[in-house]
Amino acid sequence: MVIIAYGQIVPARLLEIPRLGWINLHASLLPKYRGAAPINWAIVNGETRTGLTTMRIDPGMDTGPTLLRWETEILPGETAPMLARRMAAAGPDLMVETLRKYDRGEIAPLPQDHSQASLAPMLKRENGRMDWSQPAGQIYNRIRGLDPWPGAFTIFRGHVCHIWGCPESGQQAAAPGTLATSGGNILVFCGGGTALRLEQVQLEGKKRIPARDWANGARLKLGEQFDQQT
Repeated sequence: MVIIAYGQIVPARLLEIPRLGWINLHASLLPKYRGAAPINWAIVNGETRTGLTTMRIDPGMDTGPTLLRWETEILPGETAPMLARRMAAAGPDLMVETLRKYDRGEIAPLPQDHSQASLAPMLKRENGRMDWSQPAGQIYNRIRGLDPWPGAFTIFRGHVCHIWGCPESGQQAAAPGTLATSGGNILVFCGGGTALRLEQVQLEGKKRIPARDWANGARLKLGEQFDQQT
């Protein structure tokens, strides 16, 4: 029995029915990132490598013994949907190899080291709210990892504002969340003396537009800030 992205705990009474058990394909290098959103949280947490793991299901959540794994680099600038497409393309071959070798007795289930486990819980809307006291690099990881939902958002003049951008080089000196213009770019100051260069902005109920067009239309005021309160 093969399951992929099933999202439910298989009842214990069913686990022993198939001769080779229930085989799952999980989108992380177990025991890291057990749970519903391993691709997203790996990017959010700044991981540089991830992969796929085939495993035999037990009564826990992604706690069963592992069979085979496939590793890959998380590419610079790669978003969750981009990485998911690459992993989805690699998954079928890994599963076929697992089933063939397991059936022939060429691989044995390997118990996970539970002390090394980490969790990747289901995403919630509030995960997308940006904390501008974090360094720009961490905010950038959240933008990539939380794409397309819940997305990275903040509050601008009382309205939800989704943002896309990347870290700006050099040290900055302003309160986190402060907006500024520099050489035609729109910057948001972040924690640790860093800044995020806004590339695109989408106010609730509006279209996604270039950050410069948004700033011109909003007529930003000197020292104006993104507000983290709804």
